[in-house]
Amino acid sequence: MEQLRYEYPATRTVTRRAHVGVVGSGDLEVLLSPSSSAGAEVLIRTSVDGYAQVWKSVLDRFFTRYDGAARLELNDFGATPGVVMLRLAEAVEASEGGDGAGEGDNIQ
Repeated sequence: MEQLRYEYPATRTVTRRAHVGVVGSGDLEVLLSPSSSAGAEVLIRTSVDGYAQVWKSVLDRFFTRYDGAARLELNDFGATPGVVMLRLAEAVEASEGGDGAGEGDNIQ
């Protein structure tokens, strides 16, 4: 099990929580909540060791489009980079109310 941590600049406040995905065979759970700092912080717990550079590349790409001051917790069980991007986008959409989801809701 590997744990990774990344920080990114943010320009806007996040006010709603979101929970998407599940940890299970080849999938990813994302918990998004407002950050206690002015930036975004990402905490990753992954069952696959040695992919820190891949995680960084995926997150760098994601944060070129997302500017929310959020705390993101990613619990990974071997998700591909495509699934990671999909789950991150779903979490943002849920947090921003795009589909009526938010705090306490679980989207899968």
